[in-house]
Amino acid sequence: MSRITRSALAEPKPAARSDIVSHSLRRHREGSVLDSSINAARDALLKLQSAQGNWLFELEADCTIPAEYILMMHFLAEIDAPLEAKIATHLRARQAEHGGWPLYHNGEFDLSCSVKAYFALKLAGDSPQAPHMVRARAAILERGGAARANVFTRITLALFGQLPWRGVPYIPVEIMLLPRWFPFHLDRVSYWSRAVMVPLLILCTRKPVAKNPRNVHIRELFTTPPEEERHYFRRSGFLAKAFLALDRVGRMIDPLIPPVIRQRATRRAEAWMLERLNGDDGLGAIFPAMVNSVEAMATLGYPGDDPQRVTAKRSIQNLLVVGASSAYCQPCVSPVWDTALAILAMQEAGGAAALGASVRALDWLRSRQLLDEPGDWRVRRPHLAGGGWAFQFSNSYYPDLDDTAVVAWAMHQAPDSTRYQESLTRALDWLVGMQSRNGGFASFDADNTCYYLNAIPFADHGALLDPPTSDVTARVVTALARVGRPQDKAALDRAITYLRSEQEPDGSWFGRWGTNYVYGTWSVLAAFAQAGISADDAAVRRAVDWLRARQNADGGWGESNDSYAHSQPADAKTASTPYQCAWALLALLAAGEVASDAVRCGIEYLLRTQQADGLWSDPSFTAPGFPRVFYLRYHGYCAYFPLWALATFRTLTRIGPAH
Repeated sequence: MSRITRSALAEPKPAARSDIVSHSLRRHREGSVLDSSINAARDALLKLQSAQGNWLFELEADCTIPAEYILMMHFLAEIDAPLEAKIATHLRARQAEHGGWPLYHNGEFDLSCSVKAYFALKLAGDSPQAPHMVRARAAILERGGAARANVFTRITLALFGQLPWRGVPYIPVEIMLLPRWFPFHLDRVSYWSRAVMVPLLILCTRKPVAKNPRNVHIRELFTTPPEEERHYFRRSGFLAKAFLALDRVGRMIDPLIPPVIRQRATRRAEAWMLERLNGDDGLGAIFPAMVNSVEAMATLGYPGDDPQRVTAKRSIQNLLVVGASSAYCQPCVSPVWDTALAILAMQEAGGAAALGASVRALDWLRSRQLLDEPGDWRVRRPHLAGGGWAFQFSNSYYPDLDDTAVVAWAMHQAPDSTRYQESLTRALDWLVGMQSRNGGFASFDADNTCYYLNAIPFADHGALLDPPTSDVTARVVTALARVGRPQDKAALDRAITYLRSEQEPDGSWFGRWGTNYVYGTWSVLAAFAQAGISADDAAVRRAVDWLRARQNADGGWGESNDSYAHSQPADAKTASTPYQCAWALLALLAAGEVASDAVRCGIEYLLRTQQADGLWSDPSFTAPGFPRVFYLRYHGYCAYFPLWALATFRTLTRIGPAH
């Protein structure tokens, strides 16, 4: 399909006379353009489906992850020189004009990411006197130096002997022995925090020194010699200061801990980690936990050829994306999420090929449902039967409510939904059972809301917990409302009440797992429509007004990840992106705005920006991992969301049939 370069759906100037025939021809032309665009996008997406039936797109993170891959190789002294060179090329290419590295495309300087990127490049052989290194060092020092980096970065530096261990929080392995009623317990924090922390407890207790075979240091990144620095912790507030006082007490009594207790705690941490190693998909199926597990196993004396260590290392290598001249490491993979969303786009696009592909994908998903497997979520819901899906190929301890709700949605609107009735029933039962007390739904746990823990020294990233969010709750509401089981009504009503309470004063909703208010607002308006909430509802009208006000002159919508840093949408509009335009269109269409100028202009934007290959692209990062700390670019978002929006518009306007 050739690129569309003009406004294909724009209304022509009024004719001198009313002509039914010419009006019909114009509508036919517009419908043909829309059909051609949808067909091209659908066919392009079909080509990307795997032989197994799933879709899988790259999931790119900021430069923290590839930098940590190089750091891991030097910690273990297992250096793949050609790979290291390619990752270094990737890091150099992403250095920004400000001299450092941002957390997302066109983002501001981030100190922690810049420190890790600089260290990784120096480990890879870049001279400190090279122009790009001089620029990076000046930018880091101007902002306080490496001592001001976040906790995770400082732990890495401590492992490499670059700063004293008093510069990182006191997190002894004896945490593993604390009773569940204790104010701090692993079960009180999020899944990702548990998976990252347990091997880290071993590392921070044993305090190994990285092998660092090239003996590289980064003392030049400190404004004060690291051993003389006295201000590694600068958190304010009574609770934070109280936790810091406890941190100091813990360090004082650490030498008094009996060796037998330490050994017992270490064995428990080791057992916890090994039980959840998750084969070729790795601990927690997320890069930071996987790296920590490999380094912890090395510290515990597992030889390099130990089968479990080999498998754990391979799980990290599976995340690499290696090109001809550069390479990077993904934070995880997203096959279930990509597949479920691609199915929804295919179902809306219609046609025999698309529907056939959606059934193959649903069959693949059905085989991935987690039913009787052990999982950390069972601590709070011990009598609840399983029924969820993980985000990754395998992550049996940690099914994800968001993925599960989207899969249930897709299964319910399959051509033959009875084919998936048992899976759907198990999924809905599990979702309802995971509702939190406030009526909302979180990503992996229920009632994971011990907010005081965000004040502990370890939690300077502010993402220690997994509380309910509007976007996940909206997705569960969509699934429950679509199916409409009578036994789910009470849970559904509580969830809708929660969503109403979460609406921002300007009419939008915060999007925890997508960027950001456009994503959250789409999620909720889609849920409200499925739940039968009228387009005239006051909350819906406020959201529609907000979306209209955020539309750009080119017809699209855009939003920077800066909105997470400022906790509100930026006053200045951000350049339009295909995926955010699609979210806004899906929101407006759900709110009954199909005939509005806003929708028409948004459709024109998508038609105009479609590429010759039938897809769309944009370099911006689409979601946070942890807001203000870690961001992601889902490459699939420019493939299936615009198709979904265009196909929904066609369905609602009945411009033309699927071909």
